[in-house]
Amino acid sequence: APRICYPMAARRPAVPPAVRPPKLPSRAAAIALALALGSAAGLGLASWGDRGDGAAKLSLQDLRNFSEAFALIKRRYVDEVDDQTLLQNAIRGMVDGLDPYTAHLDREELKDWEASTSGEFGGLGIVVTKRKDDGPIRVIAPIDDTPAKRAGIRSGDRIVELDGEPVHDLSLHEAVQRMRGKPGTRIVLTLEREGAEEPLEIGITRAVIKVASVRSRMLEPGYGYLRISNFQARTGADFRAQLRELEDAAGGGLRGLVLDLRDNPGGLFSAAVEISDAFLERARRIVSTRGRTADSNAVEDARGGDLAAGVEVVVLINQGSASASEIVAGALQDHGRAALLGTRSFGKGSVQTLLPIDNHNAALKLTTARYYTPSGRSIHDKGIDPDHELEYLPPPDADEDEPPPDLDEANPADYDNQVRAALELLKTGAPPAPAAAREARAR
Repeated sequence: APRICYPMAARRPAVPPAVRPPKLPSRAAAIALALALGSAAGLGLASWGDRGDGAAKLSLQDLRNFSEAFALIKRRYVDEVDDQTLLQNAIRGMVDGLDPYTAHLDREELKDWEASTSGEFGGLGIVVTKRKDDGPIRVIAPIDDTPAKRAGIRSGDRIVELDGEPVHDLSLHEAVQRMRGKPGTRIVLTLEREGAEEPLEIGITRAVIKVASVRSRMLEPGYGYLRISNFQARTGADFRAQLRELEDAAGGGLRGLVLDLRDNPGGLFSAAVEISDAFLERARRIVSTRGRTADSNAVEDARGGDLAAGVEVVVLINQGSASASEIVAGALQDHGRAALLGTRSFGKGSVQTLLPIDNHNAALKLTTARYYTPSGRSIHDKGIDPDHELEYLPPPDADEDEPPPDLDEANPADYDNQVRAALELLKTGAPPAPAAAREARAR
C-alpha cells in the first residue's frame, strides 16, 4: 500500500419510560449485530472485559450504546437518513478523532488523492492541517505556480473563515471539501497572519493544478539550484534528469548545489527515499519507521550510490518544509552530507498508509508509523533545526503579495537572501552574518 509522507463500563442506569430506546428495526438490528460480531472477531475477543495488556476492548454495553444511537437516529431524527450514510458518518467519526493526517476517502476523494500524487488535480494549490477540532485551518505551504501561491498565501497562515463562514466547527475534511470546487469559481479566505493586526481577506479563483515538482537552473558558473515543490510519483526520475542537465551546463564541473525544500509540504514516502538515495553512499541509512505492526517497522538504506559525486550541498528549509521534506533534510544532515540553512521545519514525523476498503471504492489514509532520522531522532511536533539559521527577507522593493519571479525569468540568487547565503556558504564555507546580509540587502 502506498505510504504518504490526517476500563469496564459501569452498569447502565435505568432509562425513564419517556426516553426508553425503541425496539431496533430489523435492518438496523442486523447491522448492529454484524458490527458486534465483527468487532468481537476483528479484535480477537474471547470474553468481555480487560485483555490484560493494558488496552481496553469493547464491552457489550458499548455495542448496545452504538445500536441504540443508531436506532434512535433512524426513528427520531427530523429527516430520514439511510443506513449507508449513517455508517459512513460513523467511520468518519472514528477517523476524525485520531490525528490531523488520518482520513476516510470516499470514491471521489480517492480519485483526487491519486491525481494529486500524479501531479494534476483541481483546487487552490494549498496544503493545510488542523490540530484541534475547534481551531483554525493552518497552512503548511502553498504549492508553487498555483492560485494559492499567486494570491500570496503563506506558510503559517491561519484560515478562520471560508466565504465568510467560520471554520472552527468544521473538520479538516469538510474544510478541504469547501475549498475545492469547479475551476474558474472563486472563494474568499479570511486568515490571520503573524505580524498582521487585522484578519486578511484573500480571494482566490480555483483552477486545475498541474505541478512540476522539480525545477532547476544555474546560479552562477559551477553552482546549481534545484527546487523540489512536493514529492510525487515522478519526482525521483525528474530530479535525476535535472541533475544531469545541471552537470552538463556546468561542463561536468559542478562545484556546489542548493537544494530548495522550502514550502515543500511533503508527499510520497518513496519519493523522499529516492531523493535521499541520490546523495548518499550505498548502504547509508536514510530513514526508519516504527509502528504497531510488522510491516510498519522498516528501514530504508541507500542503494544507488551518490549521484552527485560528493558535490557540496546546502539544503534550504523553513516552517513549510514538512514530512517527506524532513526525511530528506534529516538524512542529509545526520550524515553530514549537506548543511541546512533557513528556519525550523514543520515537524510532521508520521507516515500514512493508504488502505483500501469497500472493494477498493474507498480507503483509509491511516497513520501507521512514525519515522526516525538515521541518528534515531523523531522530529514529530518538533521539526528540524537548521545548521545555519537565517530568516527570509523579501527584497525592499518587492510587493509582498506578489509571488517570486519564475526561475526562467530571474536568478533567485539576485533577490532571495537565503539562496544568496547558501551560495556564499558553498563558495566560502560560511554564510554571511545576518547583520551583514541585511546591510548588503539595504545597499
